[in-house]
Amino acid sequence: MPDAATPSSPGVSARMSRQASRDTNPEMSVRRLLHASGLRYRVNFPVPGMRRRTIDIAFTRAKIAIFLDGCFWHGCPEHATQPKANAQWWRSKLDTNMARDRETTAHLEAAGWMVLRFWEHESPASAADSIRSAAAQQTNASDSTKP
Repeated sequence: MPDAATPSSPGVSARMSRQASRDTNPEMSVRRLLHASGLRYRVNFPVPGMRRRTIDIAFTRAKIAIFLDGCFWHGCPEHATQPKANAQWWRSKLDTNMARDRETTAHLEAAGWMVLRFWEHESPASAADSIRSAAAQQTNASDSTKP
Protein backbone atom coordinates (compact mmCIF):
# COMPACT_ATOMS: atom_id res chain seq x y z
CA MET A 1 0.00 0.00 0.00
CA PRO A 2 1.29 3.53 -0.67
CA ASP A 3 2.71 5.59 2.16
CA ALA A 4 0.22 6.93 4.66
CA ALA A 5 -1.80 9.71 3.11
CA THR A 6 -2.19 13.08 4.70
CA PRO A 7 -5.80 13.55 5.81
CA SER A 8 -7.70 15.83 3.47
CA SER A 9 -9.05 17.72 6.48
CA PRO A 10 -9.08 17.48 10.27
CA GLY A 11 -12.80 16.64 10.07
CA VAL A 12 -12.20 13.65 7.81
CA SER A 13 -9.40 12.45 10.05
CA ALA A 14 -11.58 12.71 13.15
CA ARG A 15 -14.53 10.98 11.47
CA MET A 16 -12.47 8.04 10.21
CA SER A 17 -10.77 7.54 13.58
CA ARG A 18 -14.21 7.19 15.24
CA GLN A 19 -15.34 4.35 12.95
CA ALA A 20 -16.20 1.30 15.03
CA SER A 21 -14.37 -1.88 14.09
CA ARG A 22 -16.45 -4.08 16.38
CA ASP A 23 -19.84 -4.04 18.11
CA THR A 24 -21.36 -2.09 15.21
CA ASN A 25 -25.13 -1.63 15.04
CA PRO A 26 -25.58 -4.39 12.41
CA GLU A 27 -23.41 -6.76 14.49
CA MET A 28 -25.30 -6.04 17.69
CA SER A 29 -28.67 -6.49 15.98
CA VAL A 30 -27.72 -9.90 14.58
CA ARG A 31 -26.14 -10.99 17.87
CA ARG A 32 -29.27 -10.03 19.83
CA LEU A 33 -31.45 -12.08 17.48
CA LEU A 34 -29.14 -15.09 17.67
CA HIS A 35 -28.93 -14.91 21.46
CA ALA A 36 -32.70 -14.54 21.78
CA SER A 37 -33.15 -17.72 19.75
CA GLY A 38 -30.93 -19.62 22.19
CA LEU A 39 -27.71 -19.74 20.20
CA ARG A 40 -24.43 -19.11 21.98
CA TYR A 41 -21.33 -17.96 20.19
CA ARG A 42 -17.96 -16.26 20.57
CA VAL A 43 -17.42 -12.64 19.60
CA ASN A 44 -14.28 -11.28 17.91
CA PHE A 45 -12.76 -14.75 17.94
CA PRO A 46 -9.17 -14.95 16.62
CA VAL A 47 -8.88 -16.55 13.19
CA PRO A 48 -6.91 -19.75 13.83
CA GLY A 49 -3.48 -19.47 12.26
CA MET A 50 -3.84 -15.83 11.17
CA ARG A 51 -2.50 -13.16 13.44
CA ARG A 52 -4.42 -9.92 13.93
CA ARG A 53 -7.62 -11.18 12.29
CA THR A 54 -10.85 -11.93 14.07
CA ILE A 55 -14.18 -13.52 13.28
CA ASP A 56 -17.11 -11.24 14.15
CA ILE A 57 -19.30 -14.11 15.39
CA ALA A 58 -17.93 -17.64 15.75
CA PHE A 59 -19.57 -20.94 16.53
CA THR A 60 -16.35 -22.73 17.43
CA ARG A 61 -17.70 -26.27 17.87
CA ALA A 62 -19.64 -26.15 14.62
CA LYS A 63 -16.80 -24.25 12.91
CA ILE A 64 -18.99 -21.47 11.54
CA ALA A 65 -17.45 -18.03 11.02
CA ILE A 66 -19.73 -15.04 10.47
CA PHE A 67 -18.52 -11.69 9.18
CA LEU A 68 -20.71 -8.59 9.02
CA ASP A 69 -18.90 -6.36 6.54
CA GLY A 70 -19.28 -2.61 6.25
CA CYS A 71 -20.22 -1.45 2.75
CA PHE A 72 -17.49 1.20 2.52
CA TRP A 73 -14.61 -0.69 4.13
CA HIS A 74 -15.20 -4.02 2.38
CA GLY A 75 -16.31 -2.86 -1.08
CA CYS A 76 -20.01 -3.65 -1.26
CA PRO A 77 -20.97 -3.95 -4.93
CA GLU A 78 -24.19 -2.00 -4.25
CA HIS A 79 -23.13 0.73 -1.82
CA ALA A 80 -19.36 1.19 -1.91
CA THR A 81 -18.28 4.76 -2.50
CA GLN A 82 -15.01 6.07 -3.85
CA PRO A 83 -13.42 8.93 -1.89
CA LYS A 84 -12.26 11.81 -4.07
CA ALA A 85 -9.56 13.09 -1.69
CA ASN A 86 -6.48 10.83 -1.66
CA ALA A 87 -8.28 8.64 -4.21
CA GLN A 88 -5.29 6.47 -5.14
CA TRP A 89 -4.42 5.76 -1.51
CA TRP A 90 -8.02 4.90 -0.67
CA ARG A 91 -8.40 2.63 -3.72
CA SER A 92 -5.29 0.74 -2.65
CA LYS A 93 -6.51 0.54 0.96
CA LEU A 94 -9.96 -0.75 0.03
CA ASP A 95 -8.54 -3.24 -2.50
CA THR A 96 -6.24 -4.55 0.23
CA ASN A 97 -9.20 -4.95 2.58
CA MET A 98 -11.12 -6.96 -0.03
CA ALA A 99 -8.08 -9.16 -0.75
CA ARG A 100 -7.66 -9.77 3.01
CA ASP A 101 -11.33 -10.81 3.22
CA ARG A 102 -10.87 -13.32 0.37
CA GLU A 103 -7.67 -14.65 1.96
CA THR A 104 -9.34 -15.06 5.37
CA THR A 105 -12.33 -16.84 3.85
CA ALA A 106 -10.09 -19.22 1.87
CA HIS A 107 -7.95 -19.93 4.96
CA LEU A 108 -10.96 -20.73 7.13
CA GLU A 109 -12.64 -22.88 4.49
CA ALA A 110 -9.40 -24.84 3.99
CA ALA A 111 -9.42 -25.47 7.75
CA GLY A 112 -12.97 -26.88 7.56
CA TRP A 113 -14.92 -23.80 8.63
CA MET A 114 -18.16 -22.64 7.05
CA VAL A 115 -17.83 -18.92 6.31
CA LEU A 116 -20.87 -16.67 6.07
CA ARG A 117 -20.50 -13.03 5.05
CA PHE A 118 -23.23 -10.42 5.25
CA TRP A 119 -23.26 -6.75 4.29
CA GLU A 120 -24.18 -4.11 6.84
CA HIS A 121 -27.22 -3.11 4.74
CA GLU A 122 -28.73 -6.61 4.85
CA SER A 123 -31.65 -7.25 7.15
CA PRO A 124 -30.45 -8.46 10.57
CA ALA A 125 -33.45 -10.82 10.71
CA SER A 126 -32.54 -12.35 7.34
CA ALA A 127 -28.88 -12.72 8.36
CA ALA A 128 -29.90 -14.31 11.67
CA ASP A 129 -32.21 -16.75 9.84
CA SER A 130 -29.37 -17.79 7.52
CA ILE A 131 -27.02 -18.23 10.47
CA ARG A 132 -29.58 -20.30 12.42
CA SER A 133 -30.08 -22.54 9.35
CA ALA A 134 -26.32 -23.00 8.95
CA ALA A 135 -25.92 -23.80 12.65
CA ALA A 136 -28.73 -26.38 12.45
CA GLN A 137 -27.21 -27.89 9.32
CA GLN A 138 -23.77 -28.17 10.94
CA THR A 139 -25.27 -29.66 14.12
CA ASN A 140 -27.23 -32.24 12.11
CA ALA A 141 -24.12 -33.09 10.07
CA SER A 142 -21.99 -33.59 13.18
CA ASP A 143 -24.73 -35.65 14.87
CA SER A 144 -24.87 -38.01 11.88
CA THR A 145 -21.13 -38.73 12.13
CA LYS A 146 -21.32 -39.81 15.78
CA PRO A 147 -21.41 -43.57 16.46
